[in-house]
Amino acid sequence: MSSLSDATTTVDELKNRVLAFARVRDWEQFHAPKNLSMALATEAGELMEHFLWASPEQSRQIVADPVKRAKIAEELADVVIYALEFANITGLDVAAAIEAKMAANAQKYPVEKAKGRSDKYTEL
Repeated sequence: MSSLSDATTTVDELKNRVLAFARVRDWEQFHAPKNLSMALATEAGELMEHFLWASPEQSRQIVADPVKRAKIAEELADVVIYALEFANITGLDVAAAIEAKMAANAQKYPVEKAKGRSDKYTEL
């Protein structure tokens, strides 16, 4: 596999690689939205496990440790792979979904109200 980076790889390229990986293994038969959403949640839980009981500052230290960082990167990859395969199977356009959600979030969290605050939009 060639070396990929965020700066040079498109979402479409990633989606195609994930889809090809699943297809050559005949895994699409198992990739119903229900199953993929559950797998995604499971992998998100495995990512969170690395930070369980850590303070915010400790979590920054954990991710800075090279050995732990590699394991965290694997879990993040699993989360993104399942999210991309979910998009493949459901026909969702990831970039369009993100754009729409960011626009909605901009409405919910206007800079003048939300800057520097972690409150939910209903509490701003």
